[in-house]
Amino acid sequence: MPELPEVETVRRGLNQIADGHKIVGIDVNYGKTIENDVEEFREALIGQTIKRVDRRGKYLLFRFTNQLTMISHLRMEGSYFKQKTGLPVDKHTHVIFHLDNDTDLCYRDTRKFGRMHLVPTGTEMNYGGLKTIGPEPTEKDFTLDYFEKILHKSRGKIKPFLLNQKHVAGLGNIYCDEVLWMSKINPEQPANSLTTEQAKVLRENIIKEIATATDHKGTTVHTYKNAFGDAGGFQDYLKAYDHGGEKCPRCGTKMIKIKVAQRGTTYCPHCQEFIEQ
Repeated sequence: MPELPEVETVRRGLNQIADGHKIVGIDVNYGKTIENDVEEFREALIGQTIKRVDRRGKYLLFRFTNQLTMISHLRMEGSYFKQKTGLPVDKHTHVIFHLDNDTDLCYRDTRKFGRMHLVPTGTEMNYGGLKTIGPEPTEKDFTLDYFEKILHKSRGKIKPFLLNQKHVAGLGNIYCDEVLWMSKINPEQPANSLTTEQAKVLRENIIKEIATATDHKGTTVHTYKNAFGDAGGFQDYLKAYDHGGEKCPRCGTKMIKIKVAQRGTTYCPHCQEFIEQ
């Protein structure tokens, strides 16, 4: 599933492709992608101009001139790409926005899990997971005081704690493995057992890792591509994720892959030793 760096990279590409362009037509090839009534969705957007594309966590927010916002959640395999109007598309291309510059903005999704939902601008934070989403992983929004408070309230394991979008926005399986390895914290360590120093280091590494991965245009492990069809570059810098059985790049110990909260999880048993309470 695309995580924050990937979605942010897609957002930046979409603004280059679509910002300031009018929608002159919409083809919907798979109706379930649209959570509104499909015809009402088309009627509301045809003739409108895309002002910009914003992001909150893993949600893309398309802003239109008629004070409507389209919430787009890519889920597992969703992606956007552009092509010249009139060119054929494959069976996995479910929504096509025809723009006024002879360009099609296409939404492709092999798993069909992604969704689009149109709401009045200003009400988007009442939708789905946006209602309870945590702060963005930035220096300004994700404060140490906040992080320590929510850590101390949780007896659960630290990895699923970080995966919970209510606690901090945008982290998924890849970057959780990475920041826990960077911070020398066992993925099964109870969240409320972290010391102030561990919380401080983990917070700093979350902010740093997300920013660095975004600078490298995200991570391509399976199918992720940006809006221009290019793969990310951060997969070449991963230290823990999917490196089970390999030597830890820090200490040389064999990395272990286990399941934590039904997610494949790789860690170093030496560097990330479980600390009994």
